[in-house]
Amino acid sequence: MNVDTPRPIYLTREIREIERLAQAQPGSMPLMEQAGLAAAEYARELLGEYGRTVLVLAGPGNNGGDAFEVAAQLKHWFYRVELVFAGDEHQLSEDALAALRKWRACGGNTYAAPPAALRPDLVVDGLFGIGLTRALEGGYADIIAGINRLPGPKLALDIASGINADTGTIMGTALRATHTISFIALKPGLLTLDGPDHCGEVRVADLGLDVRALLENKGATAAAELLRLALAPRPHNFHKGKAGSVGVLGGAQGMVGAALLAGRAALKLGAGKVFLGLLSDHPPQVDYAQPEVMLRTPHELLEPGMVTVFAAGPGMGTVKSAEQLLREVLDANVPLVLDADALNLIAASKTLQARLQKRSAPCVLTPHPAEAARLLVCATAEVQADRVKAAVELAQRYRAVAALKGNGSIVASPDGTWLINSSGNPGMASAGMGDVLTGMIAALLAQGAGARAAAAAAVWLHGAAADTLAAQGQGPLGITASDVIDAARRIANAVQRPA
Repeated sequence: MNVDTPRPIYLTREIREIERLAQAQPGSMPLMEQAGLAAAEYARELLGEYGRTVLVLAGPGNNGGDAFEVAAQLKHWFYRVELVFAGDEHQLSEDALAALRKWRACGGNTYAAPPAALRPDLVVDGLFGIGLTRALEGGYADIIAGINRLPGPKLALDIASGINADTGTIMGTALRATHTISFIALKPGLLTLDGPDHCGEVRVADLGLDVRALLENKGATAAAELLRLALAPRPHNFHKGKAGSVGVLGGAQGMVGAALLAGRAALKLGAGKVFLGLLSDHPPQVDYAQPEVMLRTPHELLEPGMVTVFAAGPGMGTVKSAEQLLREVLDANVPLVLDADALNLIAASKTLQARLQKRSAPCVLTPHPAEAARLLVCATAEVQADRVKAAVELAQRYRAVAALKGNGSIVASPDGTWLINSSGNPGMASAGMGDVLTGMIAALLAQGAGARAAAAAAVWLHGAAADTLAAQGQGPLGITASDVIDAARRIANAVQRPA
């Protein structure tokens, strides 16, 4: 199995600093010219044969300058190029104005709006890039609406116009690109919230820069390499005690299935032993589908040495007895995964919050946006408005690794570093998926991975398993949490390093 590695992600302000540092290097080629050439080459790849028609959209900023460069290069390669300039040339930067003059020097004309009868083979979107800070409306919104109605491929320069590069939010309206070429490095908005639905297939053109040497990155992509590193090789001389013991606390009346899913996921991702402490008044005595999972009372799991990792929350409920149990779990000096009702109980109790913040053993929080909002005492919309910021704030406030679930899940650490996961698909919007993720993280912790490594690897694997199912025709419609467990086990075995 090919094992991809994490790629750096930078916020807009960091990209600007990289640009400044790069341009300060002696003999450097203008970045706009390099970006234009890289994008033109990608456009040529998408177009195929020469002589086809391209509509290029140029906006009022440097993204428009990139578009002028693309247009001039494609015209030089004998494509039929029509260019819409939605800006004021007197307000252009020096580099963008030079690019516009290059376009005109090769005989190019500009339009204020797309010609009504034009049916281009490719649209190149250079209206607005990573510098957009206001909602698009009026004429800009009209152009985008018209382009979105056109069939065929659309290539965005840096990011689809209307998508906030740092957050993935839609700024009023947004162009729906089929492809995006991201200059220098990835940006968060390409990978989370609404970005993936509007940016399509993303390619990075680093413009010949060693970005990590210029500026250390706090953000990166989650990748298969993280799973490979989280799963330690197993020697032949191995026993189940070396793979740890996971205790799942949850499964109140009517929600036993949540705890069962978490326990089965932990077992099939390699935990040596898995115990369920079910809160139901009438718990089952055995998991007939997975009898290797051992059922105990919650208080039996709390006996010293019984488990090496706790996972609390799946189907736990929020009654007083659950709160008392959670208080004891938070005091246990073993790694801990907190999900679902455990997070809701903590959000509602200053006492539990204080216990969590004082923990010295590793801890992972796995909230969805509404649970994150409760923990941060804000609206869900505020969490979604800046998912990276919210995840980092959670991690730092509660001194734990936070895995903020959603489209482009964010895994943040208390030191301010973060990862964005791009595996997964809409088929994962079904019951029990979060319980499975909790069990997977717990299994990796039990086998010796650190909190950040376990969370990042499991989040990636969780999505990759669903992607595998979809590729095999078992999704995205109808993917179940149980399906994901078995698919994840196959991927983990393919990725794990030999002893």
